[in-house]
Amino acid sequence: MSIESIKEVFTQTLEFFKDPEQLSLYIGKIINIIIILFIARVSIKVLQSLINKFFDTKFLSTKAGKKFQIDVPRLETLKGLTKSLVKYTIYFIASTAILDSFGVEIGALIAAAGIGGLALGFGAQNLVRDIITGFFILFEEQFGVGNYVEIDGVDGIVEEMALRVTKIRGFNGDLHIIPNGEIKKVTNRSTGKMRAWVDISIAYEEDIDKAIKVLEEASQDLRSNNPQILEGPIVLGVSNLGASDVVISVMAKTVPMEQWSIERLMRKTFKQSFDKAGIEIPYPRRVVISGDGE
Repeated sequence: MSIESIKEVFTQTLEFFKDPEQLSLYIGKIINIIIILFIARVSIKVLQSLINKFFDTKFLSTKAGKKFQIDVPRLETLKGLTKSLVKYTIYFIASTAILDSFGVEIGALIAAAGIGGLALGFGAQNLVRDIITGFFILFEEQFGVGNYVEIDGVDGIVEEMALRVTKIRGFNGDLHIIPNGEIKKVTNRSTGKMRAWVDISIAYEEDIDKAIKVLEEASQDLRSNNPQILEGPIVLGVSNLGASDVVISVMAKTVPMEQWSIERLMRKTFKQSFDKAGIEIPYPRRVVISGDGE
């Protein structure tokens, strides 16, 4: 930039500041924009707080009493979608107010948007598809917040479901963000009764009938002391004859997300019961025989 250009810009800037009416006009617009953005931000915070209170399961259960059964995952999903709608709506209103402060005709802008909406729609097909798919997922109750699901090879807990994307938290801590329109197949592992399956081995020298009886007694204790178990545990019997062991299978049905803890508890209980009954669980052993003088 030449010295003459710099002088010209500097001169124009001085002239602008010499005109107090124009300066006050621009300062007023800037202050107006700041106020609009501040009000929009505060409105979002307040409305989202009200939404959280409304969808709070304790609040609803207090109002509803025992007449209604509250589906917590569905409420959490509805809460996320409502908060997204509120946020987008307020930002849209704030944007139109800012444009209006600059003298832009909102009516003409909306009309132009209607004329160019078809062309814009072709470019926003994926966005529209994501939003529509999200609504279908919600109303068909395919899954909800807090469910353990597998979507296109990604499994974890549904942490958030918004209008456009679904966020899944993996068990290793990774957060997977999947556009709703990309969801083709969903496996929901949080509905119905979950299966807990345990295979336990005994040595060939042990009495199979005695081992089954010990497992049945231990299963009865487990059932009476753990409300997470809905059915069983049922001792199915011998399921495999291995190279050095006889495998006995035990199955139970649990509430969702408790199958793994029940499997761990079953293994611990069965091992302790076998120890008390003197039943040996086979394990690899090495016997070394040395001759005299060697």
